[in-house]
Amino acid sequence: MEIDNLIKRINDKKIKVGVIGLGYVGLPLVIRFVENGFEVIGFDIDKEKVERLKKGQSYIHYIPEERIKNILPHFQPTTDMKKLREVDAILICVPTPLTQYMEPDLTYLYNTANDIYENLREGHIISLESTTYPGTTREIYLSKFEKKGLVVGRDYFLIYSPEREDPGNPNYNTKNIPKVVGGITENCRKVGIALYSQIIDKVIPVSSTEVAEATKLLENIYRAVNIALVNELKMLFERMGIDIWEVIDASKTKPFGFHAFYPGPGLGGHCIPIDPYYLTWVAKRYDFTTRFIELSGEINTMMPYYVVEKCIEGLNMQGKTIKGAKILIVGIAYKKDVDDIRESPAFKIMKILEKKNVGKIDYYDPYVKEVKKTRQYSKPIFSIEFTEEKLSEYDVAIIVTDHSNIDYKKIYESLPLIIDTRNVYKGKSPKIIKA
Repeated sequence: MEIDNLIKRINDKKIKVGVIGLGYVGLPLVIRFVENGFEVIGFDIDKEKVERLKKGQSYIHYIPEERIKNILPHFQPTTDMKKLREVDAILICVPTPLTQYMEPDLTYLYNTANDIYENLREGHIISLESTTYPGTTREIYLSKFEKKGLVVGRDYFLIYSPEREDPGNPNYNTKNIPKVVGGITENCRKVGIALYSQIIDKVIPVSSTEVAEATKLLENIYRAVNIALVNELKMLFERMGIDIWEVIDASKTKPFGFHAFYPGPGLGGHCIPIDPYYLTWVAKRYDFTTRFIELSGEINTMMPYYVVEKCIEGLNMQGKTIKGAKILIVGIAYKKDVDDIRESPAFKIMKILEKKNVGKIDYYDPYVKEVKKTRQYSKPIFSIEFTEEKLSEYDVAIIVTDHSNIDYKKIYESLPLIIDTRNVYKGKSPKIIKA
């Protein structure tokens, strides 16, 4: 494959793009490529998602349906992996979760590698975006594709470019978040730069796929460790009678050498709770113990238990017990103003509470009307109606996610006890407990 001709075809928008995985990462990529003049086929094993997209429906609240309808003439959603033969570039945006033993679950990566292998042809550009451990692109994808007899960097091009989506962020999106690109060979990297430059304002080339893979892990391990630090300080300062939120507000006035991180009820989302364990897992191959990472994981993992303990304390102060208590979880998404529930600490808190034999656990979330049966929660649940009458049924509300469009005054007026994990209520009140 003549690389200059391929790059010219990319620049002339003459290639067809395929995106595997149409979730919070894949769907925005589809939109960017179509809006920039490319024909796109989107692949997903979820038939319901594919059918909704065919009808022009959006299942991500911050992506308006109008944008989906506008791209449909140039976008074909499908579950048929044989159509991978029809595309020139394949972007892999599949989940990389953890097993119950906190080890990488690589099932989706291997399944995708098999699908691509069955349809791999000369001229294919393949870019892995899913977060994973350094070495994945080479170990899983290159080793698999070599069996075809094609030469990487000449016959096909293999890239790693970590996703950097921040769902719901009003300032940063797929277009203006810089994109790191590493290739198996120099030609792979050149092709990757050309491809992503079509839709991203700034592309950051690095020397290898391993560097690109490690970049994503460092970004999120940095956040996980610092969140663990402020979570630990929150518990210490609470015993000392010091408000951690006031301390952070004062500290961040320093114009250098400090970046504010905030405590919470535990980690959520697909990245921060998961990514550190990918590096911890692969480090064992090198007889290395990642002590900082593992300690931060322990602290962040215990935060839901801390929240439940504060709930028990609060109920005891009011002459009530956790057994039989009616509890409302406020906010079930993993962060504010999104409908993404992946790894939300709300589910862990609910499971802990269930073991305490509470009377009832419900949730309210304006962005998540229903939670279907998932790996996180074993039964479908629905958001309650947000009325004073309904709110008054509960003994305590636990604020897990501080969505901007929730009437916190109504919660305060309707419930006798509130466990505030997000510093929603700034002042002091006997009915509010910070956790």
